[in-house]
Amino acid sequence: MLHHHDSPAGYRVPELVHPGLRRNPRRAHLLVSTVLGKHVPTDPAVVLAAGDRLGDLVAALLGEDASTAVVLGFAETATGLGHCVAARIGAACYLHSTRRDVPGADTFAGFEEGHSHATFHLLQPTSPDLFANSAPLVLVDDEISTGTTALDAIRALHRHHPRTRYVIASLVDMRAEEHRRGVSEAAADLGVRIEHVSLAAGRAVIPEGTTERVTALPDPALNPQAPHRGTAAFVDLPWPATVPDGGRHGFLSADTAAFDTAIATAADALAAALEPGRPAMVIGHEELMYLPLRLADALATRGTVTRFQTTTRSPGYVLDVPGYPLRRGFTFLAPEHVPETHETEVPRYLYNAQWPDAERRPALVLVVDSPADTDRLRATGGLVDVLTEAGEDVVVAVIPATDPVALRISREAL
Repeated sequence: MLHHHDSPAGYRVPELVHPGLRRNPRRAHLLVSTVLGKHVPTDPAVVLAAGDRLGDLVAALLGEDASTAVVLGFAETATGLGHCVAARIGAACYLHSTRRDVPGADTFAGFEEGHSHATFHLLQPTSPDLFANSAPLVLVDDEISTGTTALDAIRALHRHHPRTRYVIASLVDMRAEEHRRGVSEAAADLGVRIEHVSLAAGRAVIPEGTTERVTALPDPALNPQAPHRGTAAFVDLPWPATVPDGGRHGFLSADTAAFDTAIATAADALAAALEPGRPAMVIGHEELMYLPLRLADALATRGTVTRFQTTTRSPGYVLDVPGYPLRRGFTFLAPEHVPETHETEVPRYLYNAQWPDAERRPALVLVVDSPADTDRLRATGGLVDVLTEAGEDVVVAVIPATDPVALRISREAL
C-alpha cells in the first residue's frame, strides 16, 4: 500500500508510482514509475517534464552553484532521469554509473547496491578530472527507498575526491524515519552536507510475508506468441564520434549544442525509415535511455504519435489483470557479448510494449548502441525474435556507441 506524505511539486506518490512485484529475495516489491519511461510506455513529454521539474527543485536548492554541479545518475533506471536533471540545471558535468565494463575505459570508482538484482556500479569518466572540483555533487535516482545506494556512492566518491555538499534527488522519496537518521549520521561522520529533494515523499507499506508469497508464485507467462509473425527492419542512425551518446563516460555542458544537433539529424533519419502516420513506440536499451527519449520526443514534435520506454535487467512479475502495471512481459538473450563473465547469460526483460488506446498498432522502434547490435540481438530467443513472434513490427535503430578513448583524445585536444 502506498501512502503520500507531501510534495513541493504538485505530484502525489500514487500518481507517480504503481505497486508491482518482482521475484527477488532481497526485495519483492517493485515501484513502477508512471513518469520514468522504463517499464510502462509513456509520452516522452511527460518523462521530460518530470525530469525538468526535479531539476527545478535541485536548481532552487543550489542557487548560483547549480551550473557548477556534477550530476550522477544511477544505472540502470535513472540514467535518463539524471541526464534530464543535469540538462535542466545546466550542470558542468553529467555522469551515470554503468554495469557495462567498456573496453578502453578506466574505472574511476565503484559501489554496490544491496537490494538490486544487479548490484555493481562502475564509474568510467574519460578523466577523473571531471570530478576534481569542489562543486556540489547531485545524485539522481528514480526512487529512494532506504538511501543506502546513494550513501554508498557518496562514501566511494568522497574517498577519491572529498567535497562538502551532496544532494540526493529522486522522483519519489520512500524512506522511513530511521533511514533519514542514517543519512544525518553519515553526513556527520563524513563532515559534509547531504540534502534531499523529490517530486513527492511517502511510504510503501509491505505486508508481512510478501517476499515468501511472491517467491512461491508460479512462473509468469512471458513471450506471448501471435498467429502471424511481425516484420523486422534495421536502420543505422548517424552519430558524430566526438559527441557522447549519453553520460556513461561523462557529458559536459559544452557537449549540449552538438548533442542537440546530432539528435535532430538522427531523428530525421529515423523518421524517414518509419511508415508515415503510424504510431511509434521507441524502446531504449537498458542504460541507453536519454538518447532514445530525445529521439522519441523529436519524432513527436515531427508529428508522429509516440510513446517511450526501455528494456531492463529487472525481473518483474507479469500478471495480466486490470490495474496491475506489468501486463505483458518478454525475456530475451542479453545482446552484448561479455567475455569471461557471466553477464552475457543474465536474461534481460521488456514489459508491456503495447499501447491499448492507440488508433493503430504502433511500430516498435528499438534504439540500441553498436555493442548491442550483435547476432544475439537477432538470434532465436533474442529481442527481435521474441517481439516479432508476438506479432509486433520492429524497427531496430542502431547508434554508434561512444568510444571512450576517442572521446578522451578529442577532449584533450581542446
